[in-house]
Amino acid sequence: MGISPQIETKGEARSTRRKKQRKASSQVMARQTTATTNLMIILGMMQVTKRIPFEDENVLNLVRAIYIGSNLVIAALYFYIQIQINKKKDMTTLKYVEPAPMGSSEEGKLVTTTIHAYDSNQLRQLWRGQLMGIAMMSFMHLYMKYTNPLVIQSIIPVKSVFEGNLAKIHIFGQPASGDLKRPFKAAQGFMSAMQGANGTVQSDKKAVEAAEKAGRGGAKEE
Repeated sequence: MGISPQIETKGEARSTRRKKQRKASSQVMARQTTATTNLMIILGMMQVTKRIPFEDENVLNLVRAIYIGSNLVIAALYFYIQIQINKKKDMTTLKYVEPAPMGSSEEGKLVTTTIHAYDSNQLRQLWRGQLMGIAMMSFMHLYMKYTNPLVIQSIIPVKSVFEGNLAKIHIFGQPASGDLKRPFKAAQGFMSAMQGANGTVQSDKKAVEAAEKAGRGGAKEE
């Protein structure tokens, strides 16, 4: 007596759901581990900086040099990533639904772009964030005379670059699947939790087709 195809299909569906749930759980745990590690580094470095004699001009200049050096390392990594993006020049079409701004009653906007353009745009956002961080640190150090954050900001940003999706793909050569599948999922935080499902990028076929039928966006980004 054969097994009903319908029963097999249901069994396969349950198995697929379990696999997805396990995968999602492992991804959440990985993000939590990264956040915990960063917190431990910050707390540890806060204790270390209390013992650094910043009043010594030589020590202060050394810390400044380390901070500048860390930013030069980040800049070099970003330039290398850009070279790799341009070298691959992946023109594969990428479609996804961008979430509407928080508090907006509008539906998400359909974005049609390419892998090359998407990665380049993601890198521009990283550059913008890094420059804003440097500007803020410069204000805190030069105007408000804070020195302790120089040490922490010499470590965390460099660590974040190596943990970033673009670095994993273009420096370490990891396949663009799972958490590295484009469009990248935003890190879960307070703001995204407030937005719920509307705050996440949707790239599934159903969401894309619904946005196309509704005529929400669709212009190709270069």
